[in-house]
Order: sequence, then C-alpha cells, then structure tokens
Amino acid sequence: MDPLIGLARASGPVGPAPVHLWDPPFCGALDMRIASDGTWHYLNSPVGRPALVKLFASVLKREGDKYFLVTPVEKCGIVVEDAPFLAVELTVSNSTEGGQLLHFRTNVDDWVTCGPDHPLRFEREVDTDGVKPYLHVRRNLWALLTRALLYDVIALGAEREVNGKCMFGIVSAGEFFPVSESEFLQAMP
Repeated sequence: MDPLIGLARASGPVGPAPVHLWDPPFCGALDMRIASDGTWHYLNSPVGRPALVKLFASVLKREGDKYFLVTPVEKCGIVVEDAPFLAVELTVSNSTEGGQLLHFRTNVDDWVTCGPDHPLRFEREVDTDGVKPYLHVRRNLWALLTRALLYDVIALGAEREVNGKCMFGIVSAGEFFPVSESEFLQAMP
C-alpha cells in the first residue's frame, strides 16, 4: 500500500475519477468495507491513512445496490454498510438571488452544495420513528449526515405546503427538501 500513498501524494489533490466512463471486467470482491460510521476497513483493520481513503473514494462506483473500486482495466467489489460517505461539516451562505445555500464537507473532504443536482433525502427509521438524512455527492453516491449536522440542518427548516400537505423541510439553492409532514413532527415527544 505504500506505493499507492506515494502516488497519491505526488499527484496532489485527488478528485473523483471518471468512473462512470469505465466498464472494466469484474475481478472479484476485495475484503474491504465502509462501515456505517464512515470508517474504511481492509482485511478487518481500519485504513488509517486519510490519503489512501481519499484515493479509494475517488475510484468508488455504484451499480444498482453494489459498490466497486474501479480502474480503466479492473473492477473489484466492496461492501458498504450504509452510505459510502459522511457529511461532517456545514456552512450556510446566501446566493446572489438571496436564497439560502447549504454547503457540506464530507469525510473525504469533498465540498457539495445542496440543490437540484445534490439533493437531500430523508428516510424514515422504522425502529426509532426518526429520520436518516442523506446528501447526494456524485453519480448515485450518497453521504449520511452526522447526527450533529442533522440537528444543525433541522434548525434551518421551514414549513411549506406540498401537494396539499403541510410539510417541514429544508431549503437550499431554491429547492425545498421535505423531511416529514409537519403533523408527524408535532406529534413527536
């Protein structure tokens, strides 16, 4: 793995590769997984080098419900327990049109501005009656917002009528992202 670290350092900042253009043959599964807390594991050990995690994240591809690390010549399967990324930081600004913009940083240092191309979605947790928030990062890859960020985002929420229902949601880049029916939130303890 040390040659990969050297390559990552020599090439400067690593951005996502054009994996959507690559369709190499499947070479098998790696003993690699991304845990629900965002930690990458190889052979059941955490990958402790941030540069290596960023390098792997730059060649991550999703096809259906499966995840792969790809190069132009090979594709290897990995396991993702929840979402491949975590949203770990939030900044709020205003656009020139006066609308709110939510900017999120992921655990691999990608900055994503929430909006039409990078929507928020909220999935109901059946066991807890809560919601799990996700942000679209790129090409069907999503980031789970940390619990702290969820509280920050909810504090920015507003109510709007959507299809005849009063909904609580989040606004960014002129888009409204519904979290839940307002009635449901008022009924929560």
